[in-house]
Amino acid sequence: MITNPTRQRTLGGVLPSHPTARPGGRVRNSAEHQAALAWRLTPRDHWIVAMLAEHRVLTATQITDMAFPSFRSGRQRLRELHQWSVVDRFQPFATVGSAPMHYVLAPAGAAVLAATHGLEPRDLGYRHDRTLGIAHSLQLAHTVGVAEWFAALVAAARHGTATGTGTAAGPATLETWWSEIRCARLFGDLVRPDGYGRWTNRNRRVEFFLEFDLGTEALSRVAAKLAGYAALTAATGITTPLLVWLPTSRREAGARTALYRAWRDLARPGAVPVATAAAGLLDPRTPHPSPADPVWLPLHPVGTGRDGARLPLHRLTEAWPHLDHPGSAAPAEAGPSGTADSGTGPHRLPAPLPMPPAPSPRGRTTPAP
Repeated sequence: MITNPTRQRTLGGVLPSHPTARPGGRVRNSAEHQAALAWRLTPRDHWIVAMLAEHRVLTATQITDMAFPSFRSGRQRLRELHQWSVVDRFQPFATVGSAPMHYVLAPAGAAVLAATHGLEPRDLGYRHDRTLGIAHSLQLAHTVGVAEWFAALVAAARHGTATGTGTAAGPATLETWWSEIRCARLFGDLVRPDGYGRWTNRNRRVEFFLEFDLGTEALSRVAAKLAGYAALTAATGITTPLLVWLPTSRREAGARTALYRAWRDLARPGAVPVATAAAGLLDPRTPHPSPADPVWLPLHPVGTGRDGARLPLHRLTEAWPHLDHPGSAAPAEAGPSGTADSGTGPHRLPAPLPMPPAPSPRGRTTPAP
């Protein structure tokens, strides 16, 4: 859960994935299998494939919360996608409790994604061993934590639990979610945010970069990143707020002190709007707690009278009236120099929409007779 993020030290290895429903049940990727998948895969399945390509790994809980009416129906569909070699899965060993099943892109899924964009699988730079290698990454907890943060926004929007949602004001929507890898490709010479997003609720839109902290990094190092965001604003001419998410209120208090010291020393502090929040502020008893809740505290100079009011995500624009929000736009898929890069790989494809497509009126889970 986003209110109790997994720490890397609690993960100590990988358990093999659960056996398929019957021995030898997984289908070998082949031309015939690709033809069969054309009938079997729904728009939601294609969305899962694209999301795994973009974000590398998602847990069963994240996928089902974002895209399925129940965990049972999601688990069943993910099991079928695994049997069809569209996705692969692994379960990290947890020192406390048990970790959920983690899903990554499998060869048949990579082939489907490439064909959807008129490419050859090799153009994606996909390698099965490298994809599964994230199971042993020392950054697994952080990668999954970032995904959990954004997935909680998608779930809150889907279930109508985001603060202030209502049909009269328009539904809440996570319009954009860029992965850390995509952000690094576009802005990596200046900053490496953990994600970029665009959230809309009650006809208000807020764009942001995310710095996701699990308490393992020195606060001085977190604060030092503000200089890079100031340089990015200067290079692109786009002022994008920075959201810093921390695990506890105590950690947030220390981070705010360090961040303010670095922020006030910037040449143009107003060019880097900053807000902080802590996972410990969310109420786990509420349905679908998320970063959309009123947990955000903008970083302002002490004594301005604007400190202390926690805001929901969509109201953060009130704290920065100098921003031209109606005219702001997501950074173009080009580097800060303004010239798009070239090459291949899944992160050269358009980023998938974070909100899943509406479910098909008729489920297709078995091959045609």
